[in-house]
Amino acid sequence: MTFRQYLLKLHGRCNLSCTYCYVYEAADHSWRTKPRRMELATVRRVAERIAAYRRDASAAGASAPIAVTLHGGEPLLVGPRHLDETLTVLRDALDGTGDVAYAVQTNGVLLRDDPELLRVLRRHRVRIGVSVDGTAADHDRYRRFADGRGSHAAVAGALGILGTEEHRDLFGGVLCTVDPATDPVATYEALLAFAPPRMDLLLPHGTWGNPPPGLAGRRPPDLPPVPRPPLPEPPALAPHAPAAAEEPTPYADWLCAVFDRWYGAPRRETGIRLFEELIVLLLGGRASSEMVGTGPADLVVVETDGSLELADSLKAAYDGAAYTGLSVFRDSFAEAARHPAFRTPRPAVLCRACPLWAVCGGGLYAHRHDPGADEPFDRPTVYCHDMTVLIEHIRRRLEADVAAFNARRATHDQEVGAR
Repeated sequence: MTFRQYLLKLHGRCNLSCTYCYVYEAADHSWRTKPRRMELATVRRVAERIAAYRRDASAAGASAPIAVTLHGGEPLLVGPRHLDETLTVLRDALDGTGDVAYAVQTNGVLLRDDPELLRVLRRHRVRIGVSVDGTAADHDRYRRFADGRGSHAAVAGALGILGTEEHRDLFGGVLCTVDPATDPVATYEALLAFAPPRMDLLLPHGTWGNPPPGLAGRRPPDLPPVPRPPLPEPPALAPHAPAAAEEPTPYADWLCAVFDRWYGAPRRETGIRLFEELIVLLLGGRASSEMVGTGPADLVVVETDGSLELADSLKAAYDGAAYTGLSVFRDSFAEAARHPAFRTPRPAVLCRACPLWAVCGGGLYAHRHDPGADEPFDRPTVYCHDMTVLIEHIRRRLEADVAAFNARRATHDQEVGAR
């Protein structure tokens, strides 16, 4: 494993109280014992550790671009001064170690209220991703202030600023949590109104023990009563997956509707990471995502106290699921990369026999958790049926377009040959 994504928890609290938040509203409560923000002494240690890891990788001929993302909580709660000092420390340590892309993921509220934050982000060339859940009514149903007020107006104000010619180069995109109770096309078009360069459509963090909304009756499949065999090489992608058992697929239905609207547009309106990565994988390429594909994990989370953790999504599984016992004050990133906790997860037994495994990859690791299993993560994703339907839907669209393209090319070749 080689770390290429560093997610820094700059602030451990939030100025919103989103009902579905996996940090504060799910199984894990470790945030209660962490410092409110990452102090500069911790930032310096993180920067030193990353720089040393980068130098070692470069000496070994394995240097590659990395991403450093400021996260939370709400990272901008640190204020412009601490934000500026943090980014200065990081850049001073990492400049000259290779390509580093800096980003921040924010709810956007403070960008509208404090212009100095945007000036700091511009000075340090930080790309800005904003979380927003579609229409104003849908967004405000879940993404509220602690007093119950909706946050859409404030977020829309921030997105309006990012959409101006002056700041558009900093606009990284929007992140939206899928809600099958909403109108998918209306959600997409509400997001599109902000002209984001990219969209991330995220499935809510649910598990077999705590299924996501709309899948309350879903039960994990039975595992075959055989010893776990050695991990095989990835199988070649079969033409089609077997027909799924009759199960509701509200998330696939929602995503298929958005895909058709996006893919069928007369021009490219924006990028949607999930769809683009599935297309690449279906065409035999490789994609780097926690959600799909079989690529190695490359993400490490640094908490406000300097502790090194696994992906935040695991906090939806159980209390302490992301904990590793490692810290930048004791451990290097090279040591962390060799730690068993950071090994790329093995696919579930059932997934290894599935013809879609090379595309789906078994789904997000957190979504595989089943507290009643002997091996709690030896399950397909709780979204298994939804992912099957979505992947097959995209495959059919691609096959139809490839066939149409080949037919046009054959006709063209015949016409040229007849001249």
